[in-house]
Amino acid sequence: MERLIQQASSFAGSIDGVILLVTALAGAWLLLSEGFFFWLLWRFRARPGVKTQYLDGSEKHVKKWINIPHGLVLVCDLFIIVAAIRVWVDVKQNLPEAQATIRVVGQQWGWVFQQPGADNQLDTADDILTTDDLYVEQGKTYHFQLQSRDVIHSFSVPVFRLKQDAIPGRTITGWFEPTRTGTFDIQCAEICGIGHGVMGGRIHVQDSTEHAEWVASNTPVATQ
Repeated sequence: MERLIQQASSFAGSIDGVILLVTALAGAWLLLSEGFFFWLLWRFRARPGVKTQYLDGSEKHVKKWINIPHGLVLVCDLFIIVAAIRVWVDVKQNLPEAQATIRVVGQQWGWVFQQPGADNQLDTADDILTTDDLYVEQGKTYHFQLQSRDVIHSFSVPVFRLKQDAIPGRTITGWFEPTRTGTFDIQCAEICGIGHGVMGGRIHVQDSTEHAEWVASNTPVATQ
């Protein structure tokens, strides 16, 4: 997956692992079932002098070709369920301690970001407000408070493997830890109106020195 889409968060690899597990198991069963299907077409093809058999599905030698694969598929499903729940709990249920908290507000059709200034405290006089561009520090654990001002949006950062719906009237808390510097896409992954297709943003992951300089240069003058 890393070769197709960069991994830029601490949990991106875990999510990719579940996707690859599902792909491998489903792909193996696809190849096996299709191969067996075409073998049956060849094995029981019409031939002169051979009468057609009528099978109603109750024969034991026939039922085993349904029951055994069915049981094996259920075993594969258990592996997928266990892997998916483990990742879900790590990403969605267990919030690591935050080193910084930001607020993400979706609205038709853009993103508004509120993040702390030099005091590293949200909702104080030195908060920094940006539109469609979010600046964060590599290696720092962030909590985000996700809100919507109008309709349902979905805050999506593909390289983080992050996707969370923003619901009007609710504040949803999530987290991420950037692991790679660079500038990456932010998307709205929920159809939210006529301007949905242009509701994009950028997340800029900076090293500690660059980010400190950005915070210092963007902190409101009145608080300095």
